[in-house]
Amino acid sequence: MNWTHFPHGADIGLRGTGATKAEAFEAIGVALTAVVTEPQRVNATESLDIRCEAPDDELLLLDWLNALIYEMAVRRMLFREFDVTIADGELHAEVRGEPVDPQKHEPAVEVKGATCTELAVEETDAGWLVQGVVDV
Repeated sequence: MNWTHFPHGADIGLRGTGATKAEAFEAIGVALTAVVTEPQRVNATESLDIRCEAPDDELLLLDWLNALIYEMAVRRMLFREFDVTIADGELHAEVRGEPVDPQKHEPAVEVKGATCTELAVEETDAGWLVQGVVDV
């Protein structure tokens, strides 16, 4: 599992890879956290269940990212660990993290939402690649 950011104008591109589609979705969750803070600064002390459903993988990815962004904003939390399962257009995840501590996490930006720009879910020879762009 691996994640990266890629430049995209005033927004930030996220990319996740993994041996499975679920691992790639987990990796892009870490990439989302890394927009705000260094993921290793976040302790996995509280857990939360997230469920998403969509008619295709790209919309499922969009829903996943926006669900994470929503939970980050409403609960004022950052997440570090993601256990994702995907089957028949449904995603179930247990995410773990902690409330934002400005002194500890030094948040860089606030993520406003995920967009359809450059949205992709692809199986490659090396596994799975997922990517999207978030508005900051």
